[in-house]
Amino acid sequence: MGKFTIAALAALLVCAVAGPAQANWRILKDHWSAEDEAGFGRFVAALGESNCSSSQSCLRDPANPYRKTDQNFLDIDVDCAKWPYLLRAYYAWKNNLPFSYVDGVSGEGGDLRFTKSANHPTGRHDIIDRGGGIDAPAAIMQMLGSVFSGTYRTDAGEERGVQSDFYSPAMQPGTIRPGSLIYDVNGHVAIAYKVDQDGRIFYMDAHPDFTVTRSVYGAQFGQSPARLGGGLKNWRPFKLIGAHKDAAGHLMGGRMAFAQNGQIADFSLVQYSGTEPNPKQDIKKARFVYNGAQLGFYEYVRVAVSGGRMELTPLYELQATMKTLCNDLKDRAQYVDLDVKDGISVKNHASRLPDNIYGSDDKEWEEYSTPSRDARIKTAFAQFYKDMQEMIALWVARDPRIVYDGFSLQKDMSDTYQAQSQACTITYLSSDKKPVAMTFDDMMRRLFKISFDPYHCIELRWGAEGAERASCPDGKAKLKWYEAEQRLRNQPDRTYDLQMGFDLDELGRHVKGSGLDAPPPVDIKALIDAMPNQVAFQPMKPGDR
Repeated sequence: MGKFTIAALAALLVCAVAGPAQANWRILKDHWSAEDEAGFGRFVAALGESNCSSSQSCLRDPANPYRKTDQNFLDIDVDCAKWPYLLRAYYAWKNNLPFSYVDGVSGEGGDLRFTKSANHPTGRHDIIDRGGGIDAPAAIMQMLGSVFSGTYRTDAGEERGVQSDFYSPAMQPGTIRPGSLIYDVNGHVAIAYKVDQDGRIFYMDAHPDFTVTRSVYGAQFGQSPARLGGGLKNWRPFKLIGAHKDAAGHLMGGRMAFAQNGQIADFSLVQYSGTEPNPKQDIKKARFVYNGAQLGFYEYVRVAVSGGRMELTPLYELQATMKTLCNDLKDRAQYVDLDVKDGISVKNHASRLPDNIYGSDDKEWEEYSTPSRDARIKTAFAQFYKDMQEMIALWVARDPRIVYDGFSLQKDMSDTYQAQSQACTITYLSSDKKPVAMTFDDMMRRLFKISFDPYHCIELRWGAEGAERASCPDGKAKLKWYEAEQRLRNQPDRTYDLQMGFDLDELGRHVKGSGLDAPPPVDIKALIDAMPNQVAFQPMKPGDR
């Protein structure tokens, strides 16, 4: 959603005149083969498994095999929507592949990132060699100036007019892979870099401050109707036609022809309509069944992508999900620290909130507030609670899908929770410069107290209460805003179709769109503590009857 920094633009301009030896993009193939797609997947996977934390550092990382072929180009910053396009175009350049992208969309009603109906591609730009090669940095710079999160907001079933750059894949082994995309209709985009044997989809995403982070796909992305095109996407196949070869075999001229949905072998709308009859494709009525078992959507994706692995391992699920949520909380900490470092938290609060706190045109709010990030974390915690609740119920019912060979699942889960909670410790520096350590359990308990508002002190940004809050310098006016925003903090779902420029009086009167009276349950420890101390099945000993 963001724009280039001055430094990034300057770097690209330097690169544009760096000379053809480094910047030339020659096309040798008229389409991406299966091996090209696999190579792109390996490229994305290598970056995902690295420790790179921005587009700049990722392209400079040893995980990028092309990093020494055009050093100037590596100084570039992108946000979430541009990040997948950058990786795709960069790989195409370095591997002499063709590339094309939607360079314009239209839609109804205001901000095209958050329209209620689909956006429609209005144009496409084919990157074509007209002779002598393509100036790759300039071509990629032009592309990044055109694409944004609204580019992804297209009807997954539409085949008229200009085709989108993506299609909706079937949920089966191999269709979701490194390089697949995940689009959240609330204005966020990620790219998958790993799919494990149990169907977990690991992704990396960029942010308005240009950091790149990693997490695991789940309820934080929400479900979307087909008309908005949210969810899992793959790059649409295309072919360069009408080109001719020069003496060296370079393809010049021509145009790109894109496959229709019906021409793509793994195209499917199942993620929107479900596996069972749903004539109107109502996402709210979608049901997902795998081998006779009815599953929730996210469970279905995992099972279908893994090829039917329906076993549930409570201890592993508990530990793995806590680690994922811990990473998300640590990523949030970077934003909060930057807010304090840049002096935003000490500024006076405006008389009103932005028109929409989740997607604001106010640069300061957009760069330093965390409502969308916090909402994704809260949604993930709420889903984690539901998943654990269902898993415990299956264990109590002796469901064979639960895999556990210990003696007391309740004790082992409690021990695992405590160990993982201590392992996930975040320390912030209070306003009076004292370190305050928070475990995972601490952060879970204050989850709906943490402030998304960039004008609050760091204590409020982390939901401090009692003596811990005493060092906060915020005066009465700011504290009133903190209290008034509680109902907005209670709300894990993001709403982009409501005007949210509330003042204190409107928040106090609980006007439409100002949040929920109570948050959803997220206390995982309470679930574990309430488990019956039910022993596992034990093998019979010789002589037992």
